[in-house]
Amino acid sequence: MENISTNMICARANMTPPALYRYFKDKYALIEALSERQMMRQFEVIQAWLNENLPASPESFGANIEDLLRQLSTATTNQEGSIWVQRAVRAVPRLAAVRQASRQRMTESLCETYKPLYPHLSEERLRCRIRIGVEFCATMDELIAESEPEVAEILLKECAQVIGNVFTAR
Repeated sequence: MENISTNMICARANMTPPALYRYFKDKYALIEALSERQMMRQFEVIQAWLNENLPASPESFGANIEDLLRQLSTATTNQEGSIWVQRAVRAVPRLAAVRQASRQRMTESLCETYKPLYPHLSEERLRCRIRIGVEFCATMDELIAESEPEVAEILLKECAQVIGNVFTAR
């Protein structure tokens, strides 16, 4: 990230530095905007998936999680440069707040949705499990994007099984 300059970004985007600075203070503001856009797409994928696949029980959650992971992976790979945006948001302290806010938003939304399915869990414990799932999925999304297709397929299946186990555990 430190080796990227706004001049490099402008050359790649076929624009002048003054045009870039008209919209973004610096390269970090641009990466922040790209990150927010990417995370909003991921949130939209999750919301659409929830609308289609709201499980009736904790056991049924695991049955459809692979589909969600596949959709999230597709959303990531369809956005050019997304892997680099993910890496920057994880690596640059200035961008940590964007990552944390997005994952907190996902966690809260999922907590509200799944609370009725887990009456035996305290809200704190459910939130903890969901946050683990959100963080794990984000990490796996990056790993899947970096992998060869045959390895990515195995990773999707294994990730779905792990997440399913987190949510079906008593």
